Amino acid sequence: MVSADKLKERNQRLEEEDKTYIWHPFTQMKDWIEEQPLIIEKGKGCYLIDIYGNRYLDGVSSIWVNIHGHRRPEIDRAISDQLKKISHSTLLGLSSTPAIRLGRKLVEIAPKGLKKVFYSDNGSTAVEIGLKIALQYWQQKGEKFKGKTKFISFTNAYHGDTLGSVSVGGIDLFHQIFEPLLFPTFKAEYPYCYRCSQGKGYPLCDLACLEQAREMIKAHHEEIAALIIEPLVQGAAGMIVSPPDFLRRLREICTENNILMIADEVATGFGRTGKMFACEHEGVSPDIMAVAKGITGGYLPLAATLTTDEIYQGFLGEYREKKTFFHGHSYTGNSLSCAAALASLEIFVKEKVLEKLADKIVFLTERLKKFNQLSRVGEVRQKGFMVGIELVRDKVTRQEYEFEEKIGIRVTGEARKRGLIIRPLGNVIVLMPPLSISLRELGEVVDITYESIKSITEQ
Repeated sequence: MVSADKLKERNQRLEEEDKTYIWHPFTQMKDWIEEQPLIIEKGKGCYLIDIYGNRYLDGVSSIWVNIHGHRRPEIDRAISDQLKKISHSTLLGLSSTPAIRLGRKLVEIAPKGLKKVFYSDNGSTAVEIGLKIALQYWQQKGEKFKGKTKFISFTNAYHGDTLGSVSVGGIDLFHQIFEPLLFPTFKAEYPYCYRCSQGKGYPLCDLACLEQAREMIKAHHEEIAALIIEPLVQGAAGMIVSPPDFLRRLREICTENNILMIADEVATGFGRTGKMFACEHEGVSPDIMAVAKGITGGYLPLAATLTTDEIYQGFLGEYREKKTFFHGHSYTGNSLSCAAALASLEIFVKEKVLEKLADKIVFLTERLKKFNQLSRVGEVRQKGFMVGIELVRDKVTRQEYEFEEKIGIRVTGEARKRGLIIRPLGNVIVLMPPLSISLRELGEVVDITYESIKSITEQ
């Protein structure tokens, strides 16, 4: 039994060493070192537990990855069982049992037509692989397709942090400083209806932004290898939800103009929108799909890029032709990660996760309505279990808070005091709880968020 004094000494040392050694992602470290760090030591169900034993509801699923809760016995057991066999072996020139089994499962649940699985270890690399596959596919298809070397992406897009994925990104705060390192892309307007750049309103606009994308694609289709999109919800942009039919019609435009569609389902995949993949809501089958985050239930890093058989066939040839896809990662198809992913997918089936989620989504939708009463809430956006609450200085004019006011950080800081871990995207408060959350816990997440926004913005 560790004494209270020893425990206090240990905790203080951890806090000091965190500030001494760790550089945290997406974090202004000057602010961090002036505060007491929150250090998580344990997790159970939908709760995170810090080194002092304080419990917090995990309102963003440990940054969008946790699906079935922490310390899920089935996933714990799957990893433990695999550990007794082998932790990792390369897929370069070899294969492995868990990687094969997971590959079959992913193809079975993926949108129609996706038949091949290329593994990697995070969402950025899954996207990067999709971009490289698309470009190489056209280069090997024939001389008349050699000019298809460009990509079309969207304003406010976020596809990851590697240079290829940043090149197709569209958030200046994250991407602009790296511009000298990036390749140029065509940028189409994504339908941010609350702040429409054309001053129009849905549905009377008749998706004017889609027509702008259509014209861009028609004018440059001979140069464009692929279009990349976050289907239905732009996550890091602030949970911006596209209007109905936008994705489906965009798919038709890509097909008509002979360009590939890459669906970045890293954030939206594995039940987040109410279906296994967001593309399913509009019956869309992309040519290439990137998945990660929730794939292992939030346990271990893993990602996959799925493609059609037609694209895969474009890489087959004699060794001398050099059509091989020369890309890979040391931990590609890691056995422990694949075992965790298989266990996670089994939980989806065994517990009918998506079917049970429907009632939770209805409950969440109803409970979110009260946020519209708050004078500083401009818009509440929701698709399934993906929620963005945009805070504004003036509700009538939709005037934004200034960046330096740190309104989102202040609200989430207040929520932490009340026992909820959430994280903002600028002025947007994000909720993305585990799919396994109970109605009682979900109600608590909503209530704490509401009271935190009210406390900070209506003083």
